[in-house]
Amino acid sequence: MYESRHQPPISSGHFARRLLTHLLAALSLLAISLLIGMLGYRYCEQFSWIDAFLNAAMLLGGMGPVHPPQTSGGKLFAGLYALYAGLVFVAVAALLFAPILHRVIHRFHWDEKL
Repeated sequence: MYESRHQPPISSGHFARRLLTHLLAALSLLAISLLIGMLGYRYCEQFSWIDAFLNAAMLLGGMGPVHPPQTSGGKLFAGLYALYAGLVFVAVAALLFAPILHRVIHRFHWDEKL
């Protein structure tokens, strides 16, 4: 996916496309995760769509649920979804920072070769 250390750094235009691709992947992961959370709250707790969205979004954002779950199934789902949301946070951060860090390190090593 990325150029090796033996290849020159990519052009600015190609790098911008790479950043956009990573941004779209991160947004897709967030959208799918939000949908999973909404469906879980809707199914386990019978929340309205707007309340399910609010709770899922707050958990994905790291703030915690607005309406605490009342059922055992809802509590189990909320706990598992909170753990999942933490992993999604790390994955999204990696998706967004990987091309930038690669470019910086690649340029450093490419300049070292010259």
